[in-house]
Amino acid sequence: MKFLSYSILALWLIAVLAKNLLQLDANTIDLNVILQAPTMQHWFGADDLGRDIFARVLSGVEVSLWVALVVTAVTMAIGVFVGLLAGFYGGRVDAILMQITDIFLAFPGILLAIAFAAVLGPGLGNLMIALCLTGWVSYARLTRGQTLSLRHRQHVIAAESLGAGVPRLLFRHILPLLASILVVEATYSLASVMIAEASLSFLGLGIQAPDASWGAMLRDAVRYMLIAPHYVLIVGGCLMSLILAINLGGDYLRDALDVRKPD
Repeated sequence: MKFLSYSILALWLIAVLAKNLLQLDANTIDLNVILQAPTMQHWFGADDLGRDIFARVLSGVEVSLWVALVVTAVTMAIGVFVGLLAGFYGGRVDAILMQITDIFLAFPGILLAIAFAAVLGPGLGNLMIALCLTGWVSYARLTRGQTLSLRHRQHVIAAESLGAGVPRLLFRHILPLLASILVVEATYSLASVMIAEASLSFLGLGIQAPDASWGAMLRDAVRYMLIAPHYVLIVGGCLMSLILAINLGGDYLRDALDVRKPD
């Protein structure tokens, strides 16, 4: 399974690079092949406008990976900063920051993302803003809990007694010890963001036509499920394979970075 997950991730990365090298056009319309089944010319078949599904799948995964990487980086930065401050200072600062975090945690993340996306309007930029506004809370909670325990470690107390400032204590003595935990959390976040992006696009609140998005493609595919089942099966299978590979990769990464695991 470990080899399989890494192989799937490698294949998708190669496919994205191949799409740019081959200069595949995901928006070319051919009315003669509408909803055509897979052939040698169209490996994944054609959609309801005669566009090549293979080219649109590759365009969709490129957009999904880009959104996932940017949103994960931004939410990690925000959440880690909030968690470090809450765990290090404690007291009133901790109470205020965690109350704000609890407000966001009181609602399902996807529901908040839908609400923000509906207010901001559809589009790639607004989609990423909506996901960033809802995705930082898990990092804040995780970082805060770890910082509370690391705050009283001997090396942190020694550095503080030697006159180290708060920024140095946070970013030189505490944050490096959180790196492995945050990296593992980031891998799961990548998969979650990709699912959220597909969900919002499926609802029409994400990436808009004619740009390709797996969520929008699934929305179009379900209308033709009975006459062109290959459309929904291929797009759904591609999404499932990538999400599964990322999650399995996160599991193996967690085990590899677990210092408590016996050799």
